[in-house]
Amino acid sequence: MSTSLSNGLVTADPETAAGLLRSMLRVRRLEEACVRLYTEQKIRGFLHVSIGEEAVVAGVMHALGADDAVVATYREHGHALLRGVSARSLMAEMFGRAEGCSRGRGGSMHLFDAGARFYGGNAIVAGGLPLAVGLALADAMQGRNRVTACFFGEGAMAEGEFHESMNLAALWRLPVLFCCENNLYAMGTALTRSESQTDLALKASSYGVPAWEVDGMDALAVADAARRAAESVRAGGGPYFLELRTYRFRAHSMFDPERYRERAEVATWMQRDPIPALRDALTSAGQLDDGAWARIGQEVDDEVGDAIAFAEAGTLEPAEELTRFVYSERRTP
Repeated sequence: MSTSLSNGLVTADPETAAGLLRSMLRVRRLEEACVRLYTEQKIRGFLHVSIGEEAVVAGVMHALGADDAVVATYREHGHALLRGVSARSLMAEMFGRAEGCSRGRGGSMHLFDAGARFYGGNAIVAGGLPLAVGLALADAMQGRNRVTACFFGEGAMAEGEFHESMNLAALWRLPVLFCCENNLYAMGTALTRSESQTDLALKASSYGVPAWEVDGMDALAVADAARRAAESVRAGGGPYFLELRTYRFRAHSMFDPERYRERAEVATWMQRDPIPALRDALTSAGQLDDGAWARIGQEVDDEVGDAIAFAEAGTLEPAEELTRFVYSERRTP
């Protein structure tokens, strides 16, 4: 039975809402730890966090099944974690350790786990879109009832790969759930400066694909929209497009001086932080008390702490194996 929650959030059963809250907190605490570890130079290379955007990944992942596939961008830590890549494996990869999900070779931007059907972590803007179409085509040809969820930023919609992928998916009625994470800035370029048509759902609908905009700061709204979309795709309805309107609270990357937006704008969006919004709604509905919230926080902190300890104790790949997976290996008959 559904229960009405306050603050204008979509209705949902208490178990679903609590699960979404826990998922968002797991992503937030993991990435906050990554930011700290990056400043300590324990994590090197590039680092792009999705702090503020947790409702998007939590809501969409809730709608997917174990056999579905996920293709993400380089801001993908939360997607990997909620897809089932362990915090240990993820953090070890961030540390460049051989125990990482990509054997320490990919780092922050190239998380990958075929067992979890998580296919990146793609550093090229829009680069994951053709991969998603290929995965969906394979499932369609094999008669497998699967959905491929493809995440990308609004900046990807200015790339040729977006239009090619949408066109083929629509022509062939492929089972792809296109998830546009519209955080208003493609790196440092505002949406209004890069797109002549800023109604991205309307643009996507020109391909004859069902397309809807969703409040990406509301985990329950995202979960509800993603569930409906995934059901349509799974039922043979062809591709579906969701424009998830969200906002990242931190700069594009750890190297970004963030001179392209006003602090007042960021502060305004932070008032819509999806985690306290859902927590307060559950508290007001009598479905969460301070003790339960504290227990969730402690469990999440323990998971992140364990992952960091695991990564710090990890091993570097031996130098003699650096060319492994680069060149083909000789196989005995």
